Amino acid sequence: MARIRGLESSETGPLTRFLYWMTRRKIGRVVLPFKVAAHHPRLLLATGQMEMGQQAARSVDPKLKALASIKAALLIGCPF
Repeated sequence: MARIRGLESSETGPLTRFLYWMTRRKIGRVVLPFKVAAHHPRLLLATGQMEMGQQAARSVDPKLKALASIKAALLIGCPF
C-alpha cells in the first residue's frame, strides 16, 4: 500500500480529471502510481509524457522491453 494516498477524480482539477479519463480509456482503470502523482499536476504531466515516449519507442522488441522493465522493477524493489 502506498504511503501517500492516491487522489480520486472528485478531488482533482479539470486537467487531472481529463488525464484520468484518458488513462481509463486506454488501460481500463487509473493505476495507483498515477493517482499518487496527481498530488503534483506537473509531475503527472511529465509522467504521462514519459509513458507516451516509451510506448512510441519501437526500436526494441516488445518482449525484450517488457523483460527489461520487469528486471528494472525487481532491482529497485518497485511493486508496480
